Amino acid sequence: MLAALEALVRCESPTEDLEACRSVVRLASDIATRVLGVPAQIKEIEGRPVFWWGEEQPDVLVLAHLDTVWPHGSYQPLWEVKGDVLRGPGTFDMKAGFIQALYALKGIEGSVALVATTDEETGSHASKALIKELSAKAKAVLVLEASLDGKVKTGRKGTAMYQIKVHGLAAHAGLEPEKGVNTTTEIAHAILALAALESAEHGTTVVPTLLHSGNTTNTVPDLAVLDIDARSFSQAELERVDAAIKSFKAVNPKARLEITGGLNRPPLQPTSTKALYERAEKVAAAIGMKPLGCAEVGGASDGNFAAAAGAQVLDGLGAVGGGAHAPNEWVSISTMQERSDFLHAFIKDLLS
Repeated sequence: MLAALEALVRCESPTEDLEACRSVVRLASDIATRVLGVPAQIKEIEGRPVFWWGEEQPDVLVLAHLDTVWPHGSYQPLWEVKGDVLRGPGTFDMKAGFIQALYALKGIEGSVALVATTDEETGSHASKALIKELSAKAKAVLVLEASLDGKVKTGRKGTAMYQIKVHGLAAHAGLEPEKGVNTTTEIAHAILALAALESAEHGTTVVPTLLHSGNTTNTVPDLAVLDIDARSFSQAELERVDAAIKSFKAVNPKARLEITGGLNRPPLQPTSTKALYERAEKVAAAIGMKPLGCAEVGGASDGNFAAAAGAQVLDGLGAVGGGAHAPNEWVSISTMQERSDFLHAFIKDLLS
């Protein structure tokens, strides 16, 4: 398992690099051939490569993704093992989960498929229709996203993504700033307005993330660009935030706002996970494994789409470790076999 995981990790696969994603899917298919004796299909869905091993319309759909958030060379060292800890870009989120799923399928007979996409980290825009279509017909959808300290995930926030561009007018910052239309000042008003949209009661966050404004230090900036990440456990809250952001107006009437984006993933509600979670705990007990435990988390996944399609879902079945999207991303080596063995038993139980 470690050798297979190392190969996948060394094949860096940032979402934006389409050729790198094609390479990692080809490698994953080669690994599947060695592990399972049958190669995976490599499909192109809306211009993105997808790994597909198993049935075309599975009763049990195992979901994963092979893209990562890490640009080439940005995580160093690329692979490191110290004791029980292995580090590398995308190990925890979620190449270890993919490998655990692949090994879990050894000896499984029945209507099951492992499908791994390559655009999850940027919202699954190309693959979400496929995920919803497969999920609507499946009896169970198992998502191999990383666990929370070993706990499976029975609830997730829904997400929305936006970009605000402010168009202004450049001028000399020292000689005649009054002749310019300052987009940095304008975007600052927008940032404060975004903060006011948050709601602790519903876990609603509206976070300004990537920001760029201006070109030189002595020029009134004529363009500002702000990316926004909004999340909530409540769909109504997401819709409230969506309407508010799309109604933003410029404070300076000479500035022009261009707002794009919108709702992405709906919340994953515990009602969609309760039955599978209870069944999973029974399987864990039957094989002598300690209770899995469960948690509701802020991060979204393709499990959100599966639940929206009406499927019974269980998420967070992947790696034990930490540091998703962080420079200390790591996986516990000693847990990989146990998690894979549990998944094997769980799939067999679901197919029985």
